[in-house]
Amino acid sequence: MKSTYAPELAELQPFTQKSDWRGAWCVLCQWGLTLLIFWTMASWPNWLTIPLGVVLLGGRQLGFFVLTHEMGHRTLFKTQWLNDFAGTWLTSPMDYTNGRAYMREHLMHHQSVGSETLDPDIQNYRDYPIARARLKRKLKRDLTGQTGWRNLSAKYRALCRLGEQTSEDRAALLRGLAVNLLMLGIMVMVGHAWLYLAWLAAQLFVYPAIVRIRQIAEHAAVPKLDGPDANLNTRTTRSHPLARLIICPHQVNYHVEHHLLASIPIYRLGAAHRYLKQRGYYDEVPETPGYATMLRSVTVA
Repeated sequence: MKSTYAPELAELQPFTQKSDWRGAWCVLCQWGLTLLIFWTMASWPNWLTIPLGVVLLGGRQLGFFVLTHEMGHRTLFKTQWLNDFAGTWLTSPMDYTNGRAYMREHLMHHQSVGSETLDPDIQNYRDYPIARARLKRKLKRDLTGQTGWRNLSAKYRALCRLGEQTSEDRAALLRGLAVNLLMLGIMVMVGHAWLYLAWLAAQLFVYPAIVRIRQIAEHAAVPKLDGPDANLNTRTTRSHPLARLIICPHQVNYHVEHHLLASIPIYRLGAAHRYLKQRGYYDEVPETPGYATMLRSVTVA
């Protein structure tokens, strides 16, 4: 099985053009939506806005990570110091992420996707398709906070052992601590310290499930995971506005296009997808029509 049309990389070069203003717009929208969610929860705290806000904050937390990933590829901004500054101070500290260390590992994933020994992400999708009951157990651990507690505990243990960290990890942890304390301090100043608990609740109960669904969508149960063809070892999933708000912010659902040419900025992935679709690239392996369909396709009874 293969696509009837295989694009030359030269064809996709027009989609690799970077833009400072479009990169800035992505960062502005990311922060703007996050602040809007906090403002709505603070202005109308009730049984509807608070749980909904926590879910939406989980999507924004993924959004920060997606932008960190993009700036690690050095594709969000045309001006490289803007990539470095925004990734270092505006996105990665929200999750205490060491963006440089993450990208060193992530580039190995791009070079060796599906390799049992070389792909650092292989444990996220090697076993698929899996039993539906097993996936439900995984999502139950995510949604009950077990996965999130493990992740948060690891970060705070690392903060308590700063002297044992590399200088790079230590700097990333301290930036994360500074930005999170600043966020908490502002919330205390405006009289809504409880909003930081909502942020932590999203990290504990929402973000892990969103991350798992995204990871499954990208590479699980694809036609040929260990092959060289991005249309066979990677999946693009069609999304509607609610999915884009929570599960796949910043066009991260266009994952085949990202693996075809990682230098395409996220704000041009949709255009690249439409170009490829018009030329029949997805005729043999069509895009997945949605995340619910995707989850059904990677499980068995």
